[in-house]
Amino acid sequence: MNHHKQSPFKVLFVCLGNICRSPAAQGVMQQLVDEKGLTDRFFIDSAGTSGYHNGDLPDRRMRVHARQRGYELTHRSRRVEGSDFEQFHMIVAMDNANAADLRRMAATPQEASKIVMMGDYIRLMRNHYDYVPDPYYEGSEGFELVLDLLEDACDNLLTHILSSEDTPHRV
Repeated sequence: MNHHKQSPFKVLFVCLGNICRSPAAQGVMQQLVDEKGLTDRFFIDSAGTSGYHNGDLPDRRMRVHARQRGYELTHRSRRVEGSDFEQFHMIVAMDNANAADLRRMAATPQEASKIVMMGDYIRLMRNHYDYVPDPYYEGSEGFELVLDLLEDACDNLLTHILSSEDTPHRV
């Protein structure tokens, strides 16, 4: 029997500071993958385009709101590095500013081609949001909105990845 172990599909979620949106996306996506029994087929991480919060846990408000939905966010903030463009198959930007920053960081067109918009996977509130807004200066509603958007978008993103999985992973 030829059961060669496929290397995991690597997804990196990116926002500005890596303390609100991207660690929440990482937590939501990890839980979806775990619930579907696909843990060993994915590697999910998050990072920020800035290093303002390096080493910090996610924003306390985001951790509280996420915990109410069953997500434990324990990621430590880090900045996107050049090696991320080589290591990850897909780099998911939360908004246009994040995507523009990522495109500037990409060393080659092939690396830039890995950048996708989280907003492209939002379905339920698509007529209101084509990106994931930064909740940092918002009240509770801002964090709840981000989690609503991420739960929808991560589900659609995972479906997309699984349906196109017969394409060999570009490494």
